[in-house]
Amino acid sequence: MNNSELSTTLTTLFSELLDGAHRRHTYMLNVGDDGLLASLDKLSADAVSRTHAGGASIAAHVDHLRYGLSLMNRWHEGEENPWKDADWTASWRKTNVTEAEWSRLRAELRQEAHRFLETLAAPRELNERQLTALVSNIPHLAYHLGAIRQIDRALRGPTAEEEVAAKKAR
Repeated sequence: MNNSELSTTLTTLFSELLDGAHRRHTYMLNVGDDGLLASLDKLSADAVSRTHAGGASIAAHVDHLRYGLSLMNRWHEGEENPWKDADWTASWRKTNVTEAEWSRLRAELRQEAHRFLETLAAPRELNERQLTALVSNIPHLAYHLGAIRQIDRALRGPTAEEEVAAKKAR
């Protein structure tokens, strides 16, 4: 199957989660939601290094996303199996970051995520397993955005009530 018939839909959904729902018609987030990247820019290294009740830090979630997207991008660029030596546990051991490390980690996530948008948009022949791997990154990103917002509730986007009020005000 060629993913060209799905590429616009996939990039729209991933981009909304990543860069926010600023358009009138949204699919994943409420109108006015900043999305993941702008939300992360609001946090200090200290805030993203905290853990709660034995859970992962926000820094760990971000590194996990960055790593997974880098593997998808390597696959798109022609590496046959970038997952063969993947260490999925490394990100979860990352708890504390300095301000410089946090800045670098956000920049690397931004770079890998926007490269992945190009991967989603690029037409290519895919088997069912490859298409599933490609599409699965959208709910995976949504899951981690939600998990990060549970860790730091100040990052939540606009509620449905706030979205309705904003629409009425227009």
